Amino acid sequence: MFLWKKSLLRICLAALFLAASSVQVHSNNAAARMSDLQTAPDFTLLDPEGRSVRLSDFRGKVVILDFWATWCPPCKEEIPHFKALYAKYRSKGLEIVGVALDTQGVSVVGPFVQAENIPYPVLIGDSKVIQLYGGIRGIPTAFLIDRKGRIAQKFVGYRDEAVFETAITPLL
Repeated sequence: MFLWKKSLLRICLAALFLAASSVQVHSNNAAARMSDLQTAPDFTLLDPEGRSVRLSDFRGKVVILDFWATWCPPCKEEIPHFKALYAKYRSKGLEIVGVALDTQGVSVVGPFVQAENIPYPVLIGDSKVIQLYGGIRGIPTAFLIDRKGRIAQKFVGYRDEAVFETAITPLL
């Protein structure tokens, strides 16, 4: 009986050791992924007029990188917030870059941008940029990028203007 308990104890200790090692390896991998995402991945996309725009063009500015679509109600609800923030903080170094994920591309995005008088750059997204940002699982998804090009914060789902304003003002 004593040997059985001793063997069981060894098995439990071995299992705990393996579990702890697994957690440590997982934590290190997660930390590596976080450090990879610390700098916002650069990309080049087209705007509705066919001009190439790179994220790095905005280096030195605080950027709200907004992944959205014209058919998405919460995305459309955020646009007036972004327009107001852009008008208020553009002169202080804020840039907003919309990345439209509509499958119809420029045929729907261009007219929407014009109809809504969106004053900030809007780009036509693709699967490559989605993957660069870890796979966008839901929209709207926005990344707040600091002046050094590092991701400061990620927002998934609708947020009101005050949330974005509170997040950007310390970075400006």
